[in-house]
Parts: sequence; structure tokens; C-alpha cells
Amino acid sequence: MSDGPLYIVSDVHLGAVPESTEAAFHRWLRHTGERAGRLVVNGDLFDFWFEYRSVVPARHLRTLALLAEIVESGTPVLFVGGNHDWWGDDFLRGRIGVDFHRGTVRIEACGRSILVAHGDGLGGGDLRYRAVRSTLRSGVARTLFRWLHPDVGDAIARRISGTRRQLASGHPPARRDRSAHLAEWAREQLVGDPTLDIVALGHAHEPTVAEVAPGRHYVNSGDWVFHRSYVTLGDSGPPVLHEWTG
Repeated sequence: MSDGPLYIVSDVHLGAVPESTEAAFHRWLRHTGERAGRLVVNGDLFDFWFEYRSVVPARHLRTLALLAEIVESGTPVLFVGGNHDWWGDDFLRGRIGVDFHRGTVRIEACGRSILVAHGDGLGGGDLRYRAVRSTLRSGVARTLFRWLHPDVGDAIARRISGTRRQLASGHPPARRDRSAHLAEWAREQLVGDPTLDIVALGHAHEPTVAEVAPGRHYVNSGDWVFHRSYVTLGDSGPPVLHEWTG
């Protein structure tokens, strides 16, 4: 593992964002691969991801190849599944080489202890999503979905996803309540565990770096649907929020 900074990104929603955004993200991945000591992809990299035993979505091959190159170069990649790509599995781990997780993950990086989670279902709110989440993630649902032709499954996911509707509206959705719930959840984790330095979330699509206590921060890496944002963390100093313009 190199000595470079930690990079955190989330909510890119590849497959729903314009080709120009995808191309910019690929440039960002090349930039990051040359500089990062570790990369965290904190959920919803893909607007939809589901692993069949012998099929992967063709539209994501270039992104997957870039991630594999980053891993092969010696930079570890942690991928936390979000509500759009929670269904990752052996392909991402074995073929691409990322450390794929579902749920919260605690890591040590740049001398800090960091709790990483996408954020869906955490804190208050998200009641409609909570009501269906356990069903969508059940073994029965995954088995039944796997029997669908991949084109059919992709079409269903496209219809359900709200990302394209958000883009068509021309402005980010109103997520202040969701952002507030996640910020409060992060604060509770930091207050409740004095050994924790940073809580890193996504999901709310609102880039945030907030100091909850001296030297201890809540960060939300925002999104690439509207912001093209990401967060870096070095060996000293606070987390830094960036907007990619390359």
C-alpha cells in the first residue's frame, strides 16, 4: 500500500448519468489511481448492479477495468454497496479485486479511525425504503431476480430508479431531511465512540465536511449526478472536500 492520501467518492450512478459525466469520472479514476494510498467507493457507483453467475453489465466494462488497474497498481479499493449496487459479490471481489462489503465498515487510514457506510436506512427517515429493503435483499428475491433475463432485469431497475428523473428535472432532489438524519446519526456515532475520528457517508447527495468535535468529522462525499464531488484525507489536517473539474 502506498503512502498517499485516502480518497472517498460515492453516488456516481453510472448507467444513468450522461456520457460526459462518465468520461469525467474515468479521468478522475486515473488521477486518483496515480495519487491515492487507498480509495473508498462508498456506494451507488452504479445506478444498478446485479451479479449473475456468468454475465456482467456490458456498459460498465471500462469502469471495472480502471478499478482493476488501480488494484493491480497496489492501491487498495474498498467498495461499500449502496442501495443501487448492494448486490455485488464474487465478481467484484475475485475478478476486479476490490474489497466489497455490505453495511458499515471500520477502517484505519492516515492515522485516523474511520467508520464507512453508504447511509441508506441509517438514522431516522427513509421509511418507505426501510419497508421494502429487507424484501429486496432477501435470498429469495435475489434468486428470483437471477432467473430473469439480464436485459429484463436491467429494464426493471431503470424504471424503478429515480436518478434519470432527477437529471431530467435539472436540479438536485430536496433531501434536507435525509441529510439531517444522516448528520445526526454520524454525530451520535462520534459522540458515542471517542476512539472514532471520522464517519464517512454518502446517499444524501449533499457534499459535507463538518467538524463535530475538535479534530473529529462527519464527511459526506456528495455525488456525481450534480456535484462531481469527492473527499480526501491526508496524514495531517482535516478531511478536504473537492469538486472535480478535469
